Amino acid sequence: MTEPDRIDHSIMRELQKNARITITELASRVGLSKTPCQVRMRRLEEQGYITGYTALLNQTRMGMSHIAFAQVTLNDTSSKALAAFNEAVRGIAAVEQCHMIAGNFDYLLKVRTRNMAEYRQVLGEQISALPHVLQTSTFVVMESVRDGAL
Repeated sequence: MTEPDRIDHSIMRELQKNARITITELASRVGLSKTPCQVRMRRLEEQGYITGYTALLNQTRMGMSHIAFAQVTLNDTSSKALAAFNEAVRGIAAVEQCHMIAGNFDYLLKVRTRNMAEYRQVLGEQISALPHVLQTSTFVVMESVRDGAL
């Protein structure tokens, strides 16, 4: 496996900004001709540096402007309990992100819903019902100052 160089990083940055960029425009922006740029892109995909392409949606326009972060503490942190939690949390559509945390709680969930009432329902009926959940704490987002990889 080849480590990405400066040009590879430039390719990945440009694709993060706009994954629909033409190969000709991408090549021009990173200082390559079309064919070497395509070869590098393919190599980055094959080596797992680029794992896919996606569309970013305007969640506010879609009516999903309420964001809350939920700290989750489990009553059991054995490998089996963690695996059960991990599998189950993937089934909750409102959970946009889930991260295992090293600290005084076990998981941090980013939850996106239409409003507080919907969040309360997701928390009470879905998140609290996940395997081994002992306790949750919620932090409601007042304003998103920076959201995303760029």
